[in-house]
Amino acid sequence: MTTQPFGGAGKVGQSFLSGPEKRLVARFVGCVPRGLETYHLTLLTVLWSGLILLFGWWARDDIRWLWLVSVMIVCQYVTDLFDGAVGRQRGTGLVKWGFFMDHFLDYIFLCALITAYYMVAPAGFAVWFMLLLGLTGAHMVHSFLAFAATNEFRIAFHGIGPTEMRMVFIGINTFIIYTWPKYYGVTIPALTILVLAGLVGAVFLTQRRLWALDMAAKAAQGQLAPATAEPPPARQP
Repeated sequence: MTTQPFGGAGKVGQSFLSGPEKRLVARFVGCVPRGLETYHLTLLTVLWSGLILLFGWWARDDIRWLWLVSVMIVCQYVTDLFDGAVGRQRGTGLVKWGFFMDHFLDYIFLCALITAYYMVAPAGFAVWFMLLLGLTGAHMVHSFLAFAATNEFRIAFHGIGPTEMRMVFIGINTFIIYTWPKYYGVTIPALTILVLAGLVGAVFLTQRRLWALDMAAKAAQGQLAPATAEPPPARQP
């Protein structure tokens, strides 16, 4: 009996910045202090998330504290970028532990960011923030369900991956700092609708791919001719 390799050990899909990131990691991974192991770098996301909540709380009185929220996004990017590379270089990587903790803490980090934005928002936007949190969480659920079905962990869609999304959050922080609180009535609903559109597109593409994989498997087993591997027609009442 053969055991399928764990697909979470690698990632599928290239973002616009994947190439420069790989060169950056290859050049500087040896500069990470020996006392910092892969699991330390992963767990530092807890610190960055806690500091984001603190700076978001302070930003209620002085919106310029959001600059430090952007700094925390950069810090989390650096530790997330190098944690796996450090483990591979030193032979200390924890593949399944790292997959679980890394992505669970990514969700905690995302919750901290949205909570910080909620804390500085004017009154009356609670429903929009609830929707935004649910939709961003649904993006992660989509990725993990697709991984469970294919054993391929895809983190980039149409060139957009975690790094590009971090840049979006830094842009949001900058916009809020310079315009707060003028445009919340437009930007929060627009951002929520944009996240919803991205989710619908990603789910549509994934379900179409999984349908094709199921039909190909049936055809290979002689259960279905390849020419009939199309969605069934709707039944007439």
